[in-house]
Amino acid sequence: MSDGPLIPVIDEDAAPFFEAARRGELRVQRCSRSGRLVFPPRALSPFAPEAPLEWVRVAGRGTIWSFAVPHPPLLPYYAALAPYNVVVVALDEDPSVRLVGNLVARPGGPIGEIRPAAIRIGAAVRAVFEPLSPDLAIPRWIPL
Repeated sequence: MSDGPLIPVIDEDAAPFFEAARRGELRVQRCSRSGRLVFPPRALSPFAPEAPLEWVRVAGRGTIWSFAVPHPPLLPYYAALAPYNVVVVALDEDPSVRLVGNLVARPGGPIGEIRPAAIRIGAAVRAVFEPLSPDLAIPRWIPL
């Protein structure tokens, strides 16, 4: 059982994503041959496995593609926060690239602050970054 938030496992492929998030930047990989964005982080491009992947900064804007509202029973830490939202955001630069996070009303706001009935598929959002520790920040999303 967890007494705190789930902390992502940061492997060699994902480390640049989390390093950028700690600086308040949203970065994803791009295939150097096709120019297409790639997420989640990986060692090889799904579009041209022989082509290197490069990290690029994206605007951090997108639209809500889907969402869920978890209810208890959950891990103890999350049960105390429920119900809360989990959104899937399609990036403006490439809507096939989608990131998961929470929709919050303001940077640093609690994940259960926005009523589920107020969340709309297609709503415009932008990334903000929530520090979980001095060494780790994760993207969250605020409405535009």
